[in-house]
Amino acid sequence: MISSVRGEVLAVGLDHAVVEVGGIGLAVQATPSTLARLRRGQPARLDTALVVREDSLTLFGFADAAERELFLLLQTVSGVGPRLALAALAVLDPAALSHALADGNITTLTSVPGIGRKGAERLIIELRDKVAPPSPADGGDDLPASPVVAGTLRDQVVEALVGLGFAAKPAEKAVDEVLGGSEDGGAADSSTVLRAALTRLGPSR
Repeated sequence: MISSVRGEVLAVGLDHAVVEVGGIGLAVQATPSTLARLRRGQPARLDTALVVREDSLTLFGFADAAERELFLLLQTVSGVGPRLALAALAVLDPAALSHALADGNITTLTSVPGIGRKGAERLIIELRDKVAPPSPADGGDDLPASPVVAGTLRDQVVEALVGLGFAAKPAEKAVDEVLGGSEDGGAADSSTVLRAALTRLGPSR
């Protein structure tokens, strides 16, 4: 298992980064909040989890080992795969997700696309005694925003949603609704738009 990577950041997308390790560029899937920490051309270190399938090898990256462990813990529950686990961490930061599981907060958990009421109840039953909610000081909401022009942002967010398993048309509609309700028009925070779109898609999936 590849448990971490360290190297120069070659590229940062909305749903992944490319990190050069030993002359090889590794594509690492990650949440918007983790990607917001990275800067092209700068060195970075990510804790990682390698998911092996018959037809693919996918590397997922995290800001720290605790976030990775939560990602792996979610997948111990039946019906939760790596994409859904990553979507949960994209919509809810680790602190909020841990608190929701520990407190049995079904409303918060069902805000994640792909998690319905029964799924949320199953997560709570199986994980509430296995998570330790982080202290408020451990929250990661103070990450720098990533301004992107609106036209490019729309395409990037739609692509990220499709990568998470959503059909293109519902993804486009959700992003258009989010951007249509934005008052700044000229620039937007990509992480915020992706989270808002995920929240809009959640109830219908």
